[in-house]
Amino acid sequence: MTPTNVLCEPVQYLETERERLEEGMALCLSGGGYRAMLFHAGVLWRFNEIGLLPRLNRISSVSGGSITAAVLALKWREALRFENGVAINFIEEVVNPIMRLAARTIDVPSVFSGSLWFGSIGDKITKAYRKQLFGEATLQDIVDEHPGVSPRFVFNATNVQSGVLWRFMKPYMRDYIVGEVKNPKVPLAQVVAASAAFPPVLSPITLKLNPKDFTPNSGASLQSDDFKSRVILTDGGVYDNLGLETAWKRYNTIFVSDAGGGFAAKANPSSNWVSHAVRVLFTIDNQVRSLRKRQIVGAYLDKIRLGAYWSVSDNLDQFAAENPLKCPFESTNKLARISTRLCKLDRTTQQKLINWGYAASSWRYGRYYDQSLPPASTFPFPGVGV
Repeated sequence: MTPTNVLCEPVQYLETERERLEEGMALCLSGGGYRAMLFHAGVLWRFNEIGLLPRLNRISSVSGGSITAAVLALKWREALRFENGVAINFIEEVVNPIMRLAARTIDVPSVFSGSLWFGSIGDKITKAYRKQLFGEATLQDIVDEHPGVSPRFVFNATNVQSGVLWRFMKPYMRDYIVGEVKNPKVPLAQVVAASAAFPPVLSPITLKLNPKDFTPNSGASLQSDDFKSRVILTDGGVYDNLGLETAWKRYNTIFVSDAGGGFAAKANPSSNWVSHAVRVLFTIDNQVRSLRKRQIVGAYLDKIRLGAYWSVSDNLDQFAAENPLKCPFESTNKLARISTRLCKLDRTTQQKLINWGYAASSWRYGRYYDQSLPPASTFPFPGVGV
């Protein structure tokens, strides 16, 4: 093989990848506890404001991002009123319920009650989501996919048994190795609990299923009832911490909202096994997230994909002269380092996180995808900034 051929091979590969992708837009929402839930609420606020939400083909989410996405998916069918592509009651129906949840701590009470009384931690966290957000709604109660009108929502968890992605959608839920169940009636609260089952404390979530409900021969190697009667799930971020997988393989335009916490160096990390395990998990997450980010940005630069990537850890100080929304890194960095918890946040912090998601997505979307769109000039909560 000559050097010339070596250089040509990547070009041929890029052309093949471009050709197999569908025209369409997807938004991926990462995990990150309440920090992510609120940051993504700001992103959706901006996307709604510019009329982009109905034009999305897919919203794919993991963990904290799935809380926000599930509220939107349920309210889209139940309550949202659209005029010219903009939900005019978005704040009341989507933002306010999310902020009410963020004013409550649900992780510690679920861990204590699940450890000391009947029922598992997973049961308790599911109960909290049911009480605070979703009631008795199931996957069949979310909005249907209609191109140009409403997207398909994909909630991602990780199957601990097979080691691959378990995706929940209204038409089906599936693991490509175990198989699929069509039109699943899984409670939406349990779907979110599974997607956001951060290990080790909130994990696992167990689905009890009837093997006969699986579509015959829809899986690969794991076809026994042992894998179909009881599906053990953990946080979707264990497999794909950006919710990227189910969108990346299909669409040519990908927007990625990354609310994963900033990774801080520590000269003396804790050595007790619990704290050490958590530190190791965050290290793994940070490395995988970095690899994913390089994949995304590389695809933009190679023109394999269109879209934009933004992060809760972004530093927009370099654009301060051009950006009407002032986002000093000293302030946004503090928001990025809010713990990955389902722990009560004061109202001002909630508003700052929403403002930051709104500002980061507005700037990156306008700069790297649609330069004709003027940057946003006012925060959703102008009195607090970031």
